[in-house]
Amino acid sequence: MGSLRNRWVPGSASSPLRPSTSTSPNPIRELLDRFQQRRSRLTVPQFTVLTGLLVIAVGTVLMAQPVFSSDSVGLWESLFTVISAITVTGLSVVDVGKDLTFPGQVLLSLLILTGGLGLMAITTFLQGFVQRGSRLRRRLDRGRAMDEFGVGGIGNTFHSILITAAWVIGMGTLVLFTVGFRDIAVPRERLWAALFHCISAYNNAGFGLWSDSLMGYRANPVVNLVIMVMIVSGGIGYRVTNDLWQKRFKVRLIRSFSLHTRLVVRCTIALIVIGAAGLLFTEHFTRSSGLTTLTWWQQLQVVFFQSVSARTAGFNTVPLSVDAISEAGLLLIMTLMFIGASPGGTGGGIKTTTFASLVAATRSTLRGEDTVVIRRRAISDKVILRAVGVTLASLLFVLLMALVLVLDRAAGSDGQSFSFLEKLFTCISAFATVGLDVGVTSELNRWGQLVLMVGMFVGRIGILLLLSAIFGSHPTSRIAYQHEDLYL
Repeated sequence: MGSLRNRWVPGSASSPLRPSTSTSPNPIRELLDRFQQRRSRLTVPQFTVLTGLLVIAVGTVLMAQPVFSSDSVGLWESLFTVISAITVTGLSVVDVGKDLTFPGQVLLSLLILTGGLGLMAITTFLQGFVQRGSRLRRRLDRGRAMDEFGVGGIGNTFHSILITAAWVIGMGTLVLFTVGFRDIAVPRERLWAALFHCISAYNNAGFGLWSDSLMGYRANPVVNLVIMVMIVSGGIGYRVTNDLWQKRFKVRLIRSFSLHTRLVVRCTIALIVIGAAGLLFTEHFTRSSGLTTLTWWQQLQVVFFQSVSARTAGFNTVPLSVDAISEAGLLLIMTLMFIGASPGGTGGGIKTTTFASLVAATRSTLRGEDTVVIRRRAISDKVILRAVGVTLASLLFVLLMALVLVLDRAAGSDGQSFSFLEKLFTCISAFATVGLDVGVTSELNRWGQLVLMVGMFVGRIGILLLLSAIFGSHPTSRIAYQHEDLYL
């Protein structure tokens, strides 16, 4: 036998299978490391915007495929439709019932669910997988970001949101299938119509399978009531729904509900009643209005339905145009659209609580009070400043959208020119993710439709969250400055 010194021992330095210890650069490894470092440095708003853009890109490519849409739907039409669905707006340049196949309609409903029930929540869960070692500050940052977007809570709360949505949509589908859409003879088509419209209504999207929206059911009280219940249920938010359900046996004890629940419910009821009464009043004095040809019972259904739908839902049971609705009526609808739904809901707008905070601040100012009080509760200055910031930023952005459309002197695809009121109405409808259209969207050129797409995306993400994604968040300053009064 030879000497053991010359024999190879597994794991020894002279092992021919031992990996090399040389430090030669690996470009793929370095690229992955750089990607990981940049990904870990992304803030929640930045990650949200990127995820939203990624979902839009994938959805656009899928929607343009022949299995999902007809030949008349190209990449541009698919892009507009997907953005409108992800932002649960409802503005459309295609006929959903004719231009999209059944798989395309299913894809559209899935996109609506993704955007309505929480693109931000899904993003947060994805971020939890891709970013390890998140600290408490980062987790709180994610929670605040979700509140910004309006889905509220994480983990078990999001699971409860899905269960609540499934129950509400399921019950609405059952009622529409058995009673509401009985004029649809084929059971399979009736079931899909009921399910699709309940998904669209609960998520405040406004997409319909028929080109005239729900005008064929303006005299059907069951359809009107179910769609309105769907819209309100999705618009008030999970916090309010959960609070009402948990304290359902204490309804008479109004004080048992949180201030947020009481404020949202009161504002929602007040806006619905004021909007319906206002539409009934403005259209009563307009002979050319589309409501004057209806019976009083039909008018009552229409004004209540449009008052509910105007706050970010997008369905209509009467034609919406400057010829069918008076300018005063359109102005009232624009106001309702701008206010929108409630925090934690599936709708857009500046939110009912923001509007209520501004009203309370105005009332306190007129009374000469230094503290804003709502229902015997003092509201912090931070909340009031936030309400002012959201309202002013949203108003300026809508005016900027309208300014761009006005400066664009190009006419529509058929040579038709639009008034400033029509363009402003469409801009508010896009930014507030409403989806009501006065016949402008499909007639705009691509530049005008691009403005609407940007407005829909910014309106759904939230203008403050988008600014935070662009400029980043700044730490709270510990410097105290000297106070000085201004003349107002």
